[in-house]
Amino acid sequence: MKAISGELPAGEGWSFEIKWDGMRVIAFIDEAGVRLQSANLLDATASFPELIGLADATDGLESVVLDGEVVAFADDGRPSFGRIQDRMHVKDPTEAQRRARANPVSYVVFDLLHINGTDTMRLPLTDRRRLLDQTLEPGLHWRLAEVHTEGAAELLAVVTEQRLEGLIAKQDASQYLEGKRSPSWRKIKPRRRQEFVVGGWTEGRDGRQGSIGSLLLGYHDAAGELRHAGSVGSGLDAESLVEWGRLVTESARAESPFAGPPPASLGRTFHWIDPIHVVEVAFGEWTADGNLRHPSYLGRRTDKDPREVVREE
Repeated sequence: MKAISGELPAGEGWSFEIKWDGMRVIAFIDEAGVRLQSANLLDATASFPELIGLADATDGLESVVLDGEVVAFADDGRPSFGRIQDRMHVKDPTEAQRRARANPVSYVVFDLLHINGTDTMRLPLTDRRRLLDQTLEPGLHWRLAEVHTEGAAELLAVVTEQRLEGLIAKQDASQYLEGKRSPSWRKIKPRRRQEFVVGGWTEGRDGRQGSIGSLLLGYHDAAGELRHAGSVGSGLDAESLVEWGRLVTESARAESPFAGPPPASLGRTFHWIDPIHVVEVAFGEWTADGNLRHPSYLGRRTDKDPREVVREE
């Protein structure tokens, strides 16, 4: 289940959680052990060996399915998308163990979808959370998301001051609608950010001569066509440019994947790639002509399906 972008809701019947800047993961726990699945249905078990101990934290239960966010933290204690990127791509068990020691993660669990053969997704959120509190023992690498039932405006002010990603507002009576984006869950962000599909790139200038200047961004409309949303160059560091140099070479194509040409105002030579890569971008707002204002590259999202990337209002 996913949230829509929105404002702080008014009235009663809502609870609030910090929106963690990490990787969404479903944990399946049964007699066979622990299996982790990303939001795009890929197996992520090997990437996070420190979470295998979840089986002990639910000892005595035949089967449990949890929903939460795997988060890595910077030296200042804040969630770091860059550090979780260092973990989410690793499939080799030995390398995953090494990175787990150097850059450990924490699984912040916020929902319970199944317990002992019973589907709990149609229960109200308050009931699912009560069962979750009784099911999972906090551990070194996992914890329960903290839920706030009042003081949302003050909490958002703290989140903004601490430069965290935002808040999630959830209706207490909401059911869990798997695979759906529902208004009963809302994400409130101090600065807008969302995923975009990369459909091409432009050549760099000055200090980036001979390299990538910016990535051309898009999202899918209601008809499934890829619409251009502008470009992003800010935030692309030396390591990112090396990675994207390899990716655009591997994904090169002759024709534009976008529906219609990019705006002529960009005024640069375009190179096209297959629309298979997803990035996360922070930005100020949408312009009147449908482009991003003041975008900044945050990182590549290998855990997101490009076909599901849409414009978030």
